[in-house]
Amino acid sequence: MLFIEETSPPPFYQEQLTPKQRKQLDKWFIGQRSQAYYLKRFAQFDEQGYLSAKWNWAAFAATFGWLLYRKRYLDCIVYTVAGWSFIQLNVTIALVAFEFLFMPFVADAYQMVIRIVIGATIWLFWSVMIARWSDAYYYRMARREIADALDKYPQDPEKQKAHLQHEGGVSLVGLGTAFALFSFLLMVIYRQFLPLYAKPIEKSIIQDSFSLTRIAASRVEGLYQQQGSCPVGATLETLGLDKVVLDTAGLTTAGAHLQLQVLQNTEALGNRHSSCVLIARIQAVPFPNRNLNGQTFIMYRPESTPSPRQWQCITSFNKKQKPVMCHGN
Repeated sequence: MLFIEETSPPPFYQEQLTPKQRKQLDKWFIGQRSQAYYLKRFAQFDEQGYLSAKWNWAAFAATFGWLLYRKRYLDCIVYTVAGWSFIQLNVTIALVAFEFLFMPFVADAYQMVIRIVIGATIWLFWSVMIARWSDAYYYRMARREIADALDKYPQDPEKQKAHLQHEGGVSLVGLGTAFALFSFLLMVIYRQFLPLYAKPIEKSIIQDSFSLTRIAASRVEGLYQQQGSCPVGATLETLGLDKVVLDTAGLTTAGAHLQLQVLQNTEALGNRHSSCVLIARIQAVPFPNRNLNGQTFIMYRPESTPSPRQWQCITSFNKKQKPVMCHGN
């Protein structure tokens, strides 16, 4: 598609046809869908006498689906195998070169973002090139099929029409196949590849949130020792963590927000007896780790516990996710 001849006149152009005959043949090939759009494009190419870059939004947004919809099945296979392989090769070369030449100078926090930007930029460039030449490609296909129809059935308009309608037009089956394959790929990405990205972030959020919860529990214990009772209603400022009241706090940790609350007791402890409780609830975690939202750590001080090291932990996380300290509770 990117190597279309910019010849004059365009390839397969039938000079002997009148404008009326050419338009009728074009209509048979294009079909009813987007007929006015492609007739306008074809007329432009005919008038200027050569192929040139235009813009096709359908080809830009979904080249694979557009090719199947327009019955370009073999070209779709070639595009999928050769085109996507070419994109992957270029992405690999660009990433390897950047890794060796520039990545050592980039902070760890930005490395993954840069890799994504490099891959997306190359893919976007390819999509733009496809979109610019898709109308010229489709015009060339039309002229080739029209030339074949005229060559096979020079005196039979009905057979010419049948040939062009068979080779051209649109295919709802092709469009449905494209949507089905796209849905399948999304499912594979969601179930197989997204967890590979989300798991390390999930682990980091849990670890950082629990570390902060333990620090807060240590500060609460300090106040407990000073006052002789649980500092219910303590603030982040009194704990030395922030200036916002614990009940309304939004404490950022690893991209999440940790809401803290100090209570005398809570029903979540069940039969456990406590003299002070610190509840930490994770909130505002963005995609793809939204499943962490609402998960809690509950640090509680069993009655008559003289040492801060004896604060206990229960959590809403499952066995694989919960910190080691919470495993026995």
